[in-house]
Amino acid sequence: MAEVAKTGKELLRWLQVAPVELVTDLPESYIDQGQQVLDLVGRLRDRGETWCTVDTEADSMHSYETKLCLIQFATPHEMVLIDPLAMSRQDLMPLMHYLDEAEGVWMHGADYDMALFLQTFGFVPKNIWDTQTAARLTGADKFGLGSLIESEFGVVLSKQSQKADWGRRPLSDKMVTYAYNDVRYLLTMGAKLIERLKEVDRLHWFEESCRAARRDVLQREERPKDDAWRINGWGKLSHQELMYLHALWLWRDDECRRLDRPAFKFLGNAQLMQMVNQLGSGQVVEPPHYIRSGAARRLADAVAAASEVAEADWPEKRPERSGKRLKVNESAFQSLRSRRNGIAAQLGIDATLMGSRSVLEQLTADDRDDKPSDLLLKWQKDLLYADGAD
Repeated sequence: MAEVAKTGKELLRWLQVAPVELVTDLPESYIDQGQQVLDLVGRLRDRGETWCTVDTEADSMHSYETKLCLIQFATPHEMVLIDPLAMSRQDLMPLMHYLDEAEGVWMHGADYDMALFLQTFGFVPKNIWDTQTAARLTGADKFGLGSLIESEFGVVLSKQSQKADWGRRPLSDKMVTYAYNDVRYLLTMGAKLIERLKEVDRLHWFEESCRAARRDVLQREERPKDDAWRINGWGKLSHQELMYLHALWLWRDDECRRLDRPAFKFLGNAQLMQMVNQLGSGQVVEPPHYIRSGAARRLADAVAAASEVAEADWPEKRPERSGKRLKVNESAFQSLRSRRNGIAAQLGIDATLMGSRSVLEQLTADDRDDKPSDLLLKWQKDLLYADGAD
């Protein structure tokens, strides 16, 4: 337990202040003014609150550009819905400073929320603890939020607002209830999961995994905007078809911006590729029946303009996958995978937690550049390479 005491101090402190019983009647409030944010942070500091839970809602399924639409926030003493659409970024910064200083910010399936924080505020809170990660490390087969809440508290939550338009105002009563429920259970659930991780000596696994997840979000490379039009399947197109894809993608992007609508709700990638293939074979493209006359006219103009582009100016034809192809040592790969699966079965956890197929392939490539210590977390390496091999 020495390693837990060394690396899990914050989490062990959490067990001293965590709500051991679920409080279902916490005070609820809605914040849409900067002064209310200041008042909230003042209450938190007066009470000495250093732990909280956060969730977010965005409008990626309903608008051209994804934006943060709602922040759900809870402590053991209150629950708050915070409306970023009604305030400036500056209004929200006192809360962001609080989150960055907190001993623990509980989230569930935190990757998307962290990415949204980074996109919106340019930072990710330092100490994010993910109940989904904790559940998986305890061996949970079903680790979605709804499944965990049902198994832990016997409550079945409605999923009706899961795909709601969170950019709409006012929020419906169902959306408000859904939003509160996303954070209502996390603090008590976090305490239960940390206790279990402590019992099986996996707190340090959890802490290392959460910190690595945050680091991955901060280091993640966005796809270059100039390549955004290279949708799935572009590598199989002819040089001329690539030119048509580029033109049609730009047309669709402009129409989606005009309508403030995500691409899949206007014209899916499969339909776009079908039109490209038709143009490549010399056919006349007819837009879907629901495309309005103005958009259809601009499509015809885009196709006509593309047809006049000189071959020398067509988009570059290059392999769809960049980087060298791994020469995997199949025998070593199968041996490592078997070892991983056997250890995972003994521990009662999903084998991929110890290393994905991609990582195993990199570790067993004949011409590998990376060492296990470069690709695995310490706890993963300690399990997979107990003999000290690197």
